[in-house]
Amino acid sequence: MSGARHLYVHLPFCAHRCGYCDFVTVVGRGGQHAAYVDALLRELELEGGVLADDLETVFLGGGTPTFTALPELERLLDALPRAEEITVEANPETVTPELARALLRAGATRVSLGAQTFRPELLRVLERVAGPDDVRRAVHHLRDAGFDNISLDLIYGIPGQSTADLAADLDDALALEPEHLSCYELEAKPGTRFTHAWGEELTRQADAMEDYFELVVARLGEAGYRWYETANFCRVDDERDLRSRHNLGYWLAHDYLGIGIGAVTTIDGNRWRNTPRLGRYLAALAAGQAPERELEPLDDDVRARERVMLGLRLDEPLPLAGVRGALDAAGLARVERLGLAEHSEDTLSLTERGRFLGGAVTAELLA
Repeated sequence: MSGARHLYVHLPFCAHRCGYCDFVTVVGRGGQHAAYVDALLRELELEGGVLADDLETVFLGGGTPTFTALPELERLLDALPRAEEITVEANPETVTPELARALLRAGATRVSLGAQTFRPELLRVLERVAGPDDVRRAVHHLRDAGFDNISLDLIYGIPGQSTADLAADLDDALALEPEHLSCYELEAKPGTRFTHAWGEELTRQADAMEDYFELVVARLGEAGYRWYETANFCRVDDERDLRSRHNLGYWLAHDYLGIGIGAVTTIDGNRWRNTPRLGRYLAALAAGQAPERELEPLDDDVRARERVMLGLRLDEPLPLAGVRGALDAAGLARVERLGLAEHSEDTLSLTERGRFLGGAVTAELLA
């Protein structure tokens, strides 16, 4: 079957911008939500020819997709192509019984909640609006509406966080029995107000990241979750594959179309990124034109290196067909000798120890 089977839709609107965030976001702008959905659907009409007739995934990310005015969010979901997995990202404080029912009715099959932490003092550091009880209520509202695939995001390495705080966060998250958990290191970009406010504490936290990571993997493994990607874990279910199929598409180097401001597309060895400027995006689509884009042709070497970097994040062996030239033979011999990787004639994989070291091992492997 020809055509990309993955569609990403960027909804940039947020109630406010958290200090650590570096995503393409727009605060408020309630008066532009309808115009933005109009523009998204025009872009999809212009570019939809690259999509397969039968989509595997649609992912609405942000921003805070569920901050978008509900009538416009429903209109968007109703107009998007159907897919086997349709994920909507949500901030907990936006999830009401009405919203939960509307998402399910409009075809969403999966919701990803940005919990980040259950410790109120750490939520204040992150400048999050939701409190711990908002997360719990959101999960209950989604369950009551009929959702049976919920993911929670957690962050570790937050200024002021301790190992005990992280352990308590994992316990609180597991008590809600999510099908999926994403656990990320806090990445505060240099020069942001967040790094100015917390620079010294962020340096201290950087030294603790390895211990935090090991705690996350151990605790979630004990709870029966599969560590299927560096930062992602899913419940093991005999009847369903609960991995994020959309993100698997990225990690497996599948083609995908992205629409919306700042959205990235990779199709047939070419990559482009839409303008992050809302006004320019709206004006171009209102005139029936594609938005301004930054183009990035991908040669075979770049594609092979990306395939290695992304594929080795997974718990399944990486097929070596097409990527052998990106590997350094001496580096491969070194990491094998150290017990960090294993390879056969056809595949390459990291050992458990190698997965903990992750990017450092991959850098050693690349020519």
